[in-house]
Amino acid sequence: MTQPATAIPVDNRPRLPRIALVGVHGFGERHLENLGRLGADGVLELVAVADPLPPAGGTLGPGVSVFASLDELLAAGTAPDVVIVSTPIQTHAPLALAALQAGANVYLEKPPVASMTQYEEVMAAAASAGRLVQVGFQSLGSHALPAIEKLVDSGEIGEIRGISATGLWLRNKAYFKRSRWAGKRSLNGTDVVDGVATNALAHAVATGLRLAGARTVTDVQSVDTDLYRANDTESDDTSVVRVRTTDGMVLTCALTLCAPVQSKPSVTVFGTLGQLTLSYTEDRVEITTAEGARTVAFGRTDLLENLLGARSEAELLSPLSGAGAYMAVLEAIRTADSPQPIHPDWVSWEGDGDDAHPVIHGIESLIRRAALGQATFAELGAPWTASGDPAFRINGTPVATLQDGSHIRPTSSPRPYLHPVRTLAGTVVTDHVPEDHVWHLGAGVALQDVDGINFWGGRTYTRDAGAYVWRKDHGRIVTDSAVQGDGYRQEKLSWIRPDGAALLREQRGWRWAAVGNSVWKLTLDFTLESATGRPVLLGSPGSNGRPQGGYGGFFWRLPKVGDATIWTPETRGEDAVHGSVAPWLAWSGTFDAGTSGAAQPTGDPGLGHPATLVFLASPQAPDPWFVRHAGYPGVGLSLAWDRPVATEPDRPVHRTVTVLIADGFLATHDIEQLITTLGEQA
Repeated sequence: MTQPATAIPVDNRPRLPRIALVGVHGFGERHLENLGRLGADGVLELVAVADPLPPAGGTLGPGVSVFASLDELLAAGTAPDVVIVSTPIQTHAPLALAALQAGANVYLEKPPVASMTQYEEVMAAAASAGRLVQVGFQSLGSHALPAIEKLVDSGEIGEIRGISATGLWLRNKAYFKRSRWAGKRSLNGTDVVDGVATNALAHAVATGLRLAGARTVTDVQSVDTDLYRANDTESDDTSVVRVRTTDGMVLTCALTLCAPVQSKPSVTVFGTLGQLTLSYTEDRVEITTAEGARTVAFGRTDLLENLLGARSEAELLSPLSGAGAYMAVLEAIRTADSPQPIHPDWVSWEGDGDDAHPVIHGIESLIRRAALGQATFAELGAPWTASGDPAFRINGTPVATLQDGSHIRPTSSPRPYLHPVRTLAGTVVTDHVPEDHVWHLGAGVALQDVDGINFWGGRTYTRDAGAYVWRKDHGRIVTDSAVQGDGYRQEKLSWIRPDGAALLREQRGWRWAAVGNSVWKLTLDFTLESATGRPVLLGSPGSNGRPQGGYGGFFWRLPKVGDATIWTPETRGEDAVHGSVAPWLAWSGTFDAGTSGAAQPTGDPGLGHPATLVFLASPQAPDPWFVRHAGYPGVGLSLAWDRPVATEPDRPVHRTVTVLIADGFLATHDIEQLITTLGEQA
């Protein structure tokens, strides 16, 4: 009797994607964990790894082949569907090219490659092979990103004014000893471009670029780099990178590996009605508007799973083509001058041995100011940056530096100003781009309402709104010509509307001279005249209905002052002095070098120094004093306290203000004697 044939079982299950991992140490260990998870879920099969240093025994499952290099792996006929490259930066390009030539898709760790030339080579190879390349910017898999785009499109936070990315991390000496390429810009003539923005906090840059709408190389109009290092390395560990997109968006990335404590990095989108902050390592978004604040948590798609499921590049969350804008940033850093070392006076080392890490004095405030003001560390005047030559000197001693204001962001109404201004002993008595009001700029002239144009910066107070609102109404003041000599400077300036037309012409004069060994005087004389052939109104929040808000004209922003005393000949204290008319106003206290943004001669960033400023009123008009202390330290003379002032082509507005800048504390008797000696007339 014939036995029935035994049926041969058929495995109809689809073949799992075959994965090869190149580089099993460092971040490669994270990939091994993820591959183990996905393998256990039946998503993929890890078939091989390649590394000159094999993984520890028991790390890999049965059937996983181990090779010393990708070349050996491919030569063995392993034929992976996806090759994950998690190796030193300088090896990314050749390994990706080899994997693509072998017909594999590629998961390329960040940064994808070390130069724009390599980027173009890998892009061309992927197109020729018809393969996909995913870049390991894991934050781009966050579900928060499309949610943020929808929120922005909804108008909830208004029009976007700018984007910032901040990162305050700390890395110890061991971090820079982990490999031969760590902290290198190049190694044996090969580009590495390790650094805070290109590796450690590269996700901050990449996430910021994505939210700024910059993906391709052509999406980037310009990149400004300001690179420094506190560690004994080649690469930068503390930097500002400012990106302008072709659509006019500005992304400022302020990053350091030299913070006192490590905090979560974030990207903030600033709008006219609010702002949102993405903590991208946590996929958490905080939205702040006039209605309050709320926090929303999101999930994340694994980029390897996304690559495995993608049928075309359009389905990739972090495609190589979408890293073009990031590569424009990396290329700008690669081709920039070597990072400047930060002077040891401004760095403290904490910990011992390989656990020791540097802390840059005041770095937390500087990072915040850079992000808020869209400014570089050099533009902020950080004490460890290369400072410009002081414009004003007395007997060879630098007392003031003139800033042309060209670097100031548009919404802060760019304009010339003095900062830092110093006493003869070197104490800094001005501040600029402070955290509380980044549009406050040292000592100079500014008005919030000139025929409806804001030359002060920040939000505009309008009578219709009865509040401060963001408007596209910011003008700028530019220097047309200047003549400078010993103790004087004469300038011609134009006040320019947003449309480029001149609204005012200004004649501005500065004079400076010593008054004894510990006091010097600075005189500002300015004349504002209509450039339109018709009357132009000069106003303020006060003239637009804001009670006690009559600031505008001469303004002096002070740094932090401890134990401040503010007085006039007749009254004392902020509330009493504010809005009063008096021949002079004095401000004395201990000026804190740690917040002034400039170094003291002692090199001690935390040492306070006593000083007194005496502001002498304009002889041309009885303008009220504008004084702030509790909210922020500032003094001004109000041109338009509660009503506008008109300037006409043949009737300019003219004011003269003199400031006595003294080391130490002055009493009323000292001030009166000085004024009498100088022959100053209030």
